[in-house]
Amino acid sequence: MNKIKAYRLKMNLTQMDLARKVGVARQTINLIENNKYNPSLSLCISLAKELGTDLNSLFWEESINEK
Repeated sequence: MNKIKAYRLKMNLTQMDLARKVGVARQTINLIENNKYNPSLSLCISLAKELGTDLNSLFWEESINEK
């Protein structure tokens, strides 16, 4: 599970806005947000930069023991 949608909404960006910023189709953002597509490392880095965060915050899943 990723937190792209939460970060995107926090920054008041639409899927299209974010897609344009990172150079992909809006559908790609939708698929990533719904965990139906695994983005490349370079796309992950671009997403993190555009959303003002780092890869760990955006993609790391916390286990129940870590909470």
